[in-house]
Amino acid sequence: MERVQQLAEKNAVVVFSVSSCCMCHAMKRFFRGLGVNAIVYELDQVAGGKEMERALAAVMGRGPPVPAVFIGGRLVGPTERVMALHLNGTLGHMLREAGAIWIL
Repeated sequence: MERVQQLAEKNAVVVFSVSSCCMCHAMKRFFRGLGVNAIVYELDQVAGGKEMERALAAVMGRGPPVPAVFIGGRLVGPTERVMALHLNGTLGHMLREAGAIWIL
């Protein structure tokens, strides 16, 4: 999990993904639509990706370990959590605070 955290802290928004995952694809498109330049790590295409996926699975709890979204170095969670934050108006504030966007 240490490597995951180090990568997550380097950018405002980081998405850990698997290239064949439809929810990962939807999350990447969602952030692009908001004007957020999220850094994406495709765990099936990077060295050590399987280990990072196992570490994320341990932290994320039940359900799939990807997409795992970090904002401002903090784990936000999977798609459902990101969308809940968007719907209640919290996501925009988090993205602005992390420096990912100027306005929303």
